[in-house]
Amino acid sequence: MTRFRVFAAIALVAGFLLTYFVWSTETNPLSSYRFKLGLDLAGGTELVYKADMSQTPAADRADALSALQGVVERRVNLFGVAEPLVQTEEASALSGTTEDRLIVDLPGVTDIKAAVAALGQTPTLEFKLATTTTVGTTTAVTFTPTGLTGRYLSSATLGFGSGATAGITSPQVILNFNSDGAKLFEKITSENVGQTLAIFLDGQPISEPTIQEAIPGGQATITGRFTATEARDLVRNLNFGALPVPITLESSSAVGPTLGSVAISSGVKAGIIGFLIVALFMVVWYRLPGVIAALALAEYLAFMLSVIKVIPVTLTASGIAGLIISVGMAVDANVLIFERTKEELREGKGPREAVHIGFNRAWPAIRDGHLTMIMSGIILFWLGTSIVQGFALVFVLGVLASFISAVSLSRVFLLAIVPEEGQGVWKFLLSSGFHKK
Repeated sequence: MTRFRVFAAIALVAGFLLTYFVWSTETNPLSSYRFKLGLDLAGGTELVYKADMSQTPAADRADALSALQGVVERRVNLFGVAEPLVQTEEASALSGTTEDRLIVDLPGVTDIKAAVAALGQTPTLEFKLATTTTVGTTTAVTFTPTGLTGRYLSSATLGFGSGATAGITSPQVILNFNSDGAKLFEKITSENVGQTLAIFLDGQPISEPTIQEAIPGGQATITGRFTATEARDLVRNLNFGALPVPITLESSSAVGPTLGSVAISSGVKAGIIGFLIVALFMVVWYRLPGVIAALALAEYLAFMLSVIKVIPVTLTASGIAGLIISVGMAVDANVLIFERTKEELREGKGPREAVHIGFNRAWPAIRDGHLTMIMSGIILFWLGTSIVQGFALVFVLGVLASFISAVSLSRVFLLAIVPEEGQGVWKFLLSSGFHKK
């Protein structure tokens, strides 16, 4: 019993510390662990961009769109916008065709101009082969896309090379491609020696070097006519993310907190009332085990809220619903355990033996129930929209945490106080409902 009492004391201290962490971080406006609220609760700005896939082969469009999403996500994060949500979708256009869109949700940002400025104009980097054609006395240069774009760029660095005048150095931008980009760059340079490979940024040529030889290793150097400051800015922008395909802002809107403070207060109120009703039922019906279950449930909530803060999980209205439902799962596990324990007590076993056996007999049902819920939550998160994903993520975390609450905490607390023999007041405390045994 001493061992379980030590564990119970540790669990109680941990519960108090977690509760204090949740309270102190939420009441401190400067804390980095405050709850992160989604667009539906905090309000903010939604930007919808159209991705121009006209120059992207059909087979590469899915990869290009995924790369675009990642680049924009990194770009927004670099500007310090809290918990942005960047999604892609295929929408029907008025012409009857489909178009690829990028939807950027920026919680807490209500100034649309500021939001657009925060996203910025990330550069579109392209490599094109120059072809000269002569018709009569007119010579024209056309540029043919090679397929090598910013989607293959892994990093850009600033360097300095020798200029036209001895002793003068000129700024250079050194591009490093990923493995696929390195192979494509080597193929382009080896097949087009002597031709001009122009480097375009946002549709404008910034350098037109001539290919002298095949270039392996995945590194290219831009020696455009720019100052050191311009070169440094270009490196910064490219590292922020060169867009793999061009995008244009299609629409923007300031999304007010449609649920906002009302939804938060209603959700908190519903959670508190629900917890109190469940706790009251458990105490009245299961007596001492019910008190233990309510205590374990309180620690479960403190643990879950701490996890949501630390990860952090962006809370939405659906996420709050997932948390409340997961509380029901934790209580359900306790009910199974206590009912099994009650059966053992009715057969005349001592309290400690009944608790041990009750937990062991209830475990298969608890395990299977939780696993099916986890599988359902994973499928919802995998296939669902962002709203469904918010619900699924919190729900799965809650189901996992209820293992700790129901199976570990309740067992430790009970075994820390129940005696070997249950006579007198212990018989009443360990009974349930309207029965004495």
